[in-house]
Amino acid sequence: MSMKANVMRDSWGNIVVNIEGHINYDNTISLRQELISLSKNHPTSKLKIDLSGMNFVGSSGLGHFVETLKLLQERNVHQLSLANVSEDFGRIFKLYGFEAEGILIDQFDQDQTPGQDLNKKFGNRKFTFEQ
Repeated sequence: MSMKANVMRDSWGNIVVNIEGHINYDNTISLRQELISLSKNHPTSKLKIDLSGMNFVGSSGLGHFVETLKLLQERNVHQLSLANVSEDFGRIFKLYGFEAEGILIDQFDQDQTPGQDLNKKFGNRKFTFEQ
């Protein structure tokens, strides 16, 4: 199976990368290049990586993916955030020595409060709310 990464910009110019499918070593190479390019070309934009569509990660792909996240965080510590990270992936990040707690948002297994999904509804340009 393959991986698909959808890159979107919200109304504030922030970038959301929604990863779907299987991650393995082969496709993490191109993912790393794209994420680093996005980070360099848009240094003032927040870069949110949404892992809700990720359903399998090979062990070599995971190591390379975590290394990519470390590189991005070192490059600009305030730019990167991770969304919809399962508890299992959170544990794996710790195993690889990646301190993700500071950048995790919208984790699975957390209570959803009213209004928490507004960014999903209004963050996309076609649903942007303006006053």
